[in-house]
Amino acid sequence: MVIGILKEIKANENRISMTPAGVNALVKAGHKVLVENNAGVGSGLANAEYEKVGAKIVKTNKEIYKQAEIVVKVKEPLAQEFDLFEKGQTIFTFLHLAADKPLADALTKSKITGISYDTIQLSCGTLPILTPMSEVAGRISVQVGATLLQKYYGGSGRLLGGVPGVPPGKVVIIGGGAVGLNAAKMAIGLGADVTIFDISKKRLIYIDDVFAGRIKTLHMSEHTLAEVIKDADLLISGILIPGAKAPKIVSAAMVKSMQPGSVVVDIAIDQGGSIETIDRVTTHAEPYYEKHGVIHYSVANMPGAVPRTSTFALSAVTLPYLLDMANKGVVKALKEDASLMYGLNTYDGHITYKQIADDLKMPYKNVKDIKELC
Repeated sequence: MVIGILKEIKANENRISMTPAGVNALVKAGHKVLVENNAGVGSGLANAEYEKVGAKIVKTNKEIYKQAEIVVKVKEPLAQEFDLFEKGQTIFTFLHLAADKPLADALTKSKITGISYDTIQLSCGTLPILTPMSEVAGRISVQVGATLLQKYYGGSGRLLGGVPGVPPGKVVIIGGGAVGLNAAKMAIGLGADVTIFDISKKRLIYIDDVFAGRIKTLHMSEHTLAEVIKDADLLISGILIPGAKAPKIVSAAMVKSMQPGSVVVDIAIDQGGSIETIDRVTTHAEPYYEKHGVIHYSVANMPGAVPRTSTFALSAVTLPYLLDMANKGVVKALKEDASLMYGLNTYDGHITYKQIADDLKMPYKNVKDIKELC
């Protein structure tokens, strides 16, 4: 099978979807791998490293879209790529379709098989490909928040860890999943006063055990959240409903109640955002803005800030699925792997993930009603 590895074109996105080690495994399995020129440079991976393991370097993304049966990316295709789609092609990447109707329209119009990293799900509910990127984003969120609290960036001038005789800053984290847990690790490491919210009592018990009581755990409720947010120096939202548009958990009134110079970080921005006052997607070049006296950070590709770490973490978890699709064929791999089937968002002109169809108000086609997938 011909597999194409694209260079990312999203602003300040320096990750690449596959490392030379991953390409080596694909080539050894008998597949042809095309890598776009300099696609790995942002992650410290030169063309020569890919050529050494058997990849062919091609000049443009147009050539890859034209030749590849499976196109592999990190982030969702952008508008300038829509005309390059080939009917029946498979695109394997983060699609985040629930917040991107133009892309959903383009994929269905081109009858693309769209398999999204963020909806691949194991029987236990774990999201194996999204998880390592959530871990990275959770850790970055605290680094970013600590930086933006500096007066130079418009922050309150508070040091999250405090110093002897001066109390630490208060960090409030919404969601106790991979994002929240990793944000908490970083915040506790800095010496901050940390509170974490979740809807699951079982998850809160786990977090309390893991951190041996060093973190305050609270059951999620609008009233309690509103009260706690008032005193937060740094608010991090890591809400996730797989495949769905993020619900607005933090209201404008809650943000307005925060002290001037406080910081909010919305990691759910890829799925539309969970903080009501987040009204734009920012970039690594211009990552934050001020609103109601509060610093807002809403970069949609946070792990792209540390591309070397993120690339290796992502490639390790995507490779088994990519190898399976290349070796068996995409349809057979989907039929034999229920977790991969969860990743199927579009097929032969249809939206095949119900929550996405509902959020976008588009027709839904159950995979059970598609003969070749049964």
